[in-house]
Amino acid sequence: MTVRLFGTVRESITDGPGIRYALFVQGCPHLCDGCHNPASHSFIEGTLRPIADILADIRSNPLLDGVTFSGGEPFMQAEELAELAGSIQQLGLPILLYSGYTFEELIEQAPRRPGWLSLLSRSDVLIDGRFEKARRSFDLRFRGSSNQRAIDLKASLAVGSAVLYDL
Repeated sequence: MTVRLFGTVRESITDGPGIRYALFVQGCPHLCDGCHNPASHSFIEGTLRPIADILADIRSNPLLDGVTFSGGEPFMQAEELAELAGSIQQLGLPILLYSGYTFEELIEQAPRRPGWLSLLSRSDVLIDGRFEKARRSFDLRFRGSSNQRAIDLKASLAVGSAVLYDL
């Protein structure tokens, strides 16, 4: 199984708490004005990389505090990322997941979208919502605009509604 990647950062301190392996997937339907990674929008560009190679890269770094899935839009490759997330969970590393979809949109669409619920359930924190240029803020931790929320996925899935996570 492979993932179409825009890129990776082996030791990021800007894509979530601590030192993180940040994986940026290729392909995004949202096309947010002012997007931080506009070159990740195309669904045909990027590099195909085997999940096993990504996992080996993560395993090789004992300094990591977690893994971040960003993009592009991770839910466009939900089945592949859910597979990778399951292996990352076994390593004991938390997963922070960025999505232009809101938690509510993801839950509503999950029954019709393969891998969406699996990716949500194998991740720990979701930064949700499209980037909105008019609501851009440099004061938010790990978020670009004030409409985006940090959501505790385990708690949210248990109660069926968004439970905020304090970054």
